[in-house]
Amino acid sequence: MNTKDLLLESASGFMMPFEASEEEEVQVSLGYGEQKHPMTGETFVHRGVDFAAHDLPLFALATGTVVGVGTDAVHENYIITKYGKFEVKYGHVREAYVTYGMPVYAGLQVAQSGNFLHFEVSCEGRELDPMEFLAMVYGNMEQLEAMGIKGHYRLANLGVKVKTDYDEDQEELLQMMLRWLPAYMNDIRLGSYAPSVRMEQSLRNIFAQSASRSYFFETIPQIGNPLGLSSRGAPLAGKVQNLLIGDFLNYMALRHGVYLSSWGDDVKKNFLTRQQPTAI
Repeated sequence: MNTKDLLLESASGFMMPFEASEEEEVQVSLGYGEQKHPMTGETFVHRGVDFAAHDLPLFALATGTVVGVGTDAVHENYIITKYGKFEVKYGHVREAYVTYGMPVYAGLQVAQSGNFLHFEVSCEGRELDPMEFLAMVYGNMEQLEAMGIKGHYRLANLGVKVKTDYDEDQEELLQMMLRWLPAYMNDIRLGSYAPSVRMEQSLRNIFAQSASRSYFFETIPQIGNPLGLSSRGAPLAGKVQNLLIGDFLNYMALRHGVYLSSWGDDVKKNFLTRQQPTAI
């Protein structure tokens, strides 16, 4: 089973299991699959991944429910959360902050790690490589951020608001993306949906002209601002977000017949027939 064929949906967004500063550089201390036991040296099959995450807050990854809290001889204190088809186990936790049956949402602190974290994932009873699962979660987070959802784009600390054509529909867009973004990304990966020609042409045009005007790397790049944009580049960020959101809405219209509720029939027709590249 490969996570590229599976979808994780979440009404509250997505979160990685823990956060750490660059100085901490959390490493995998024991990988998935056939491994050598660190104490005995014996070969065994490791059902999860161990992270050298000492005494860190542990978070829920998405909207879900706690389906297990307890202690066993292998993983000591543990919690299990269920997110749709997926079950995620945190083992060797120092302290759990949730109880059985409790609903959780992305970013809720559910536990504190002990000396390390054992992280295990299954889907409908079949185990998955946890690193592939986390790659999917991180990909969902990055795509939402790239589209400007939840205001994660870090031009805010410059006192600049990145504006798009969809600001008035942001709440509805957020709900649509949390519901359908995994399907959109999966269809792109599988080649069953391709972004529009208009989007590709417009992106090339925007980035070519922006490079010629030296918009890039005016500030130190950050995770949320990898091109190092300053306030001069705010319109660029808004245009890129317009294109990304527009292609997602194009996918929704073509594949699912879903439009923003604020759109009338004329807007729907014009949206689907627009093909002219966008200039900056």
